[in-house]
Amino acid sequence: MRYGTYLVPAAIVLTLGSLACKPPKTAEQIKQETQAAFNEGYQAFKDGKARTTNPYLSDKENPHKLQGWYDGWDKAKADKDAADKAAADKAAADKAAADEAARKAAADEAARKAAAAEAEKAAAFKKAADAALKTIHFDFDKSDIKEGDRALLQGIADFMKAFPAAKVEIEGHCDERGTNEYNLALGNRRAAAALAYLKTLGVDEARFTTISYGKEKPLCTEAKEACWSQNRRGEFKLK
Repeated sequence: MRYGTYLVPAAIVLTLGSLACKPPKTAEQIKQETQAAFNEGYQAFKDGKARTTNPYLSDKENPHKLQGWYDGWDKAKADKDAADKAAADKAAADKAAADEAARKAAADEAARKAAAAEAEKAAAFKKAADAALKTIHFDFDKSDIKEGDRALLQGIADFMKAFPAAKVEIEGHCDERGTNEYNLALGNRRAAAALAYLKTLGVDEARFTTISYGKEKPLCTEAKEACWSQNRRGEFKLK
């Protein structure tokens, strides 16, 4: 009986000793627990929980769980921040692209309108030129402006005033009779006479040039007065 009285206390001591000498966790166990805590922290952030709600704050025996949870929470926040930044960058890029597309569309429309206006202006200019730049005619061996052609020259002067940028070349032509040299000189006199008359109508002579073709460019080649009268002319061409 004397030995039996020490049996129970000895068993208690052995049990407590075994508990106090619990074998340490393996690296694999720590890894798994750390990963589990990481996952919990990651989910905690997604659930809207604050970083200060780490459930392992008082678990002094498992610091790896404390850090794992923090790492998970921080990773979730970093992922969200990165996703938010990517979304903001994409939105900014999309807006910039939309703004650029709108700017280009506006520029294209402005260019189209400008081109249309320029084409309309050019068409109006050509129509006015075609209506105004009429051929005048001269009597045989003469360079005097005929009474009936003065209205045509007035129309040319009006056109030149309406379109200040217009420049015109005055061509002097002759019929086939006479030498080349004589007709070139006569053609020059006819072009000069037209220019002189236009000057009296208030048009700057600097906007004109003159040239003589003599008998080089006949409109009609029959040797009769009806043709010769057509060839004795002054033509006005846009430059």
